[in-house]
Amino acid sequence: MSLHPKYLSIEDFIYPLPEEKIAFYPLREREASRLLIYNKGEISEDTYRYIDKYLPAESLMVFNNTKVVEARMLFQKPTGGMIEIFCLDPHEQYPDVSTAMAIKKKVKWLCLIGGASKWKKGMVLTHRMNYGGKELLLEAHYLEKRSDCFVIELIWNDEEMSFAEVLHQAGKVPLPPYIKRKAEDGDAERYQTTYARFDGSVAAPTAGLHFTQNVLNNLKQKKIEADFVTLHVGAGTFKPVKSETMDGHEMHAEYIEVNKSLIKKLLIQSEKPIVAVGTTSMRTIESLYWLGCKLLVNPSEFDNQMPFVSQWEAYQLENEKISAQAALDRLIFYLETNKKERLLASTQIIIAPGYSFKLTNGLVTNFHQPASTLLLLVSAFIGNDWRKVYDYALNNDFRFLSYGDGSLLMR
Repeated sequence: MSLHPKYLSIEDFIYPLPEEKIAFYPLREREASRLLIYNKGEISEDTYRYIDKYLPAESLMVFNNTKVVEARMLFQKPTGGMIEIFCLDPHEQYPDVSTAMAIKKKVKWLCLIGGASKWKKGMVLTHRMNYGGKELLLEAHYLEKRSDCFVIELIWNDEEMSFAEVLHQAGKVPLPPYIKRKAEDGDAERYQTTYARFDGSVAAPTAGLHFTQNVLNNLKQKKIEADFVTLHVGAGTFKPVKSETMDGHEMHAEYIEVNKSLIKKLLIQSEKPIVAVGTTSMRTIESLYWLGCKLLVNPSEFDNQMPFVSQWEAYQLENEKISAQAALDRLIFYLETNKKERLLASTQIIIAPGYSFKLTNGLVTNFHQPASTLLLLVSAFIGNDWRKVYDYALNNDFRFLSYGDGSLLMR
């Protein structure tokens, strides 16, 4: 029996990443990004423009259509000083991200605060700006301090504006912490996939940044189908692993939304390749299997709560030996019984070496930070060959991280 992932040492997933290998700006043409192809242990390279040549016909590619919101806002103190608020996740009083984004007049949000020590309770911060001939006045009220964030209430004076629209007017794109520059006007378009649809992420599903309509059309011509899930990427995606072993790391939970029609498609597709575009799509697809397993083990599991996969549940449920078909069938039955066309759930799943993949055969992904949970996922997928892939990318001047190049990994 293989070692349980909770006993993995994060030191085994460190590699040297010089700063000059990190892409601080995207290429002008999305599809011109370089593509490393790993297939049956062999490595070759091309560009994303021709990714269709390396995928079997009748593959199903699953993309994440979440939209990055302008989550960073600057507020002024009554004394004139500035404080930055970074909106992370909606308050737990809202059932999901989409509902919270549509709220008007006032909303509660979990935030990080730049200069929190200078913001005393009771002090109201303001952000004023003009748009469309009107003045937007946005107030921030400090409600509560938690171990890893603050609860902030945001109130605005335009009753017709949703919170998503407020962020769009008042906020800035939250570039990842390793891109050491301020967001520029061009980032609003380039740090967003061309198919982004649902507001809610504070980080882009970066594997999708390379896809243009031209690339999607080429896939279609080759009878490669594209479909979508929604996983709203949280700031936890950048959370470093500080514990020596994975047992001491708390994985971040994220909201997912999946149409019943896609779950049915995955069921039919089980004999053909399923390729996840990005680690977020893969976490979503694999979580569907475990949600179905939980329902088979306990049919009333989700009667009074949102469906949820916790960090280590996949490894506990593995002993049940449930087929992918049975798990997806049960999930579809759950949706149909509850008259739902769309599954709303959350997942904290950690995919690390020792994980048994249930649905995905291929992964399109960028090159990730050393000692990150994203790198653990890649290692789970292609084993120790992750080092071979990363050494090749480093030695051949591939660009790393969010605005960098990427890879197609086939099992």
